[in-house]
Amino acid sequence: MISKSKNLIALFTVLFLFLLGIQAYFTYKTYQLREREIYRTIHKRLTPYTDRLEDKGGVKKIPNQSLQQIFIKYNNKEISKKEFLAFFTTNRKNVEKQFSQYVDNEFKKEGYIIAVKIEYKSITFVPTKTNLIDQPIIVYETENKVTEPGSTNTGTWETSSKSVSDDLPKIERNNTFFLKSQTSYQILNIKNIVFKDLALLILCCIAILSSVLILYIFTVKNLIRQQRQVEILHTVVDNISHEFKTPIATLKIASKALKKNLNPETLPLIDRQITRLENLMSQLHEDETEEEISTTKPEDWDFFIEDLIFTYSEIQFDLKNEISQELPFDKNLMETMVKNLCENSVKYGASIVKVKITQPLHHLEIEVSDNGQGMEKKELKSIFEKFYRIQSNNIHNTKGLGLGLYFIQKIIKKYNGKIEVASKLKEGTTFKIQMPYEN
Repeated sequence: MISKSKNLIALFTVLFLFLLGIQAYFTYKTYQLREREIYRTIHKRLTPYTDRLEDKGGVKKIPNQSLQQIFIKYNNKEISKKEFLAFFTTNRKNVEKQFSQYVDNEFKKEGYIIAVKIEYKSITFVPTKTNLIDQPIIVYETENKVTEPGSTNTGTWETSSKSVSDDLPKIERNNTFFLKSQTSYQILNIKNIVFKDLALLILCCIAILSSVLILYIFTVKNLIRQQRQVEILHTVVDNISHEFKTPIATLKIASKALKKNLNPETLPLIDRQITRLENLMSQLHEDETEEEISTTKPEDWDFFIEDLIFTYSEIQFDLKNEISQELPFDKNLMETMVKNLCENSVKYGASIVKVKITQPLHHLEIEVSDNGQGMEKKELKSIFEKFYRIQSNNIHNTKGLGLGLYFIQKIIKKYNGKIEVASKLKEGTTFKIQMPYEN
């Protein structure tokens, strides 16, 4: 049963982690898909404008333009690299504000914060295949700067012109430049936008996973509780026979005594042990109550201890009975209480058990002390729990159901009494019980 439960918990854990992985994977893929859709929309709406701004549309020849002249001058070393780059810097700054306003207005309704950058990756002089730049040149850029491009668009185009030499009028020189450009887009608030769009999906995923996790925890707790109950049941079944051994052994001894000679005290002893067996059964079936409730007579307290002396002949029982009248307490319950306390002392190593019973001011007081193994302080708060047995110093090897003190506490509560426990390890334990009564 326990091994099956552990396997079930392990399987549940694996399946939950698998479900968590699937949810995370599909959420991530949905996030990527939505992000790509947004970038495709931006690219589609901005491309016509950036093409016009860059004055290109695929491969296009642009003769006699200022840009062409700048390329020619730089290639012929008529201007320096600094002047060449300054041309693009000046041109970029002049257009930057207008470019930014257009982009911002285009996506103001959607709330997108967009950065765009157009740059030349290479400028190649075709006749000699010489690259005029050693690093990209930013041609146009918005006021919002691109740091991590979310989408890029590359293109190539060509510009050329023809010139005639003064010395050789018939010879023409073809000034052709081949350019590679790249347009980069970045949505600076892309995460907020996508998460906002996917908020419902994410909340549903979290709700499903939370529900499964709560169900998982609830199931595990139930399995653990059931395992504990099964272990307790096994302990009860293993020890219940031991609890019945004492009255049965007493009955056997009494039976042998009857065979030898008829002792007037033997028959009452047998009656009391039969009653004891009935009481043990009633403890296991606590919902069943007896209709007849008998009071406790002064001599009954002596009989309780006499039975114990007869059963545990090697143990010294010292009784001080100061009861002089019949008390309104159920005799069976009082027997259960006194004998459970005394037998606990015997089980846990006591050789001397002292019992003192008094009745000051309409109160019944029972004090049971022993010289047994005693208990640690941390155990005292748990000893009255149902099926609880002390687990330290190998005391758990002692046979018992763990019901004795539990039933004692129930009896005391029934009569609105109280119980105090004092114990020292290896020195002994003292129980003090006080229960009020009326004449």
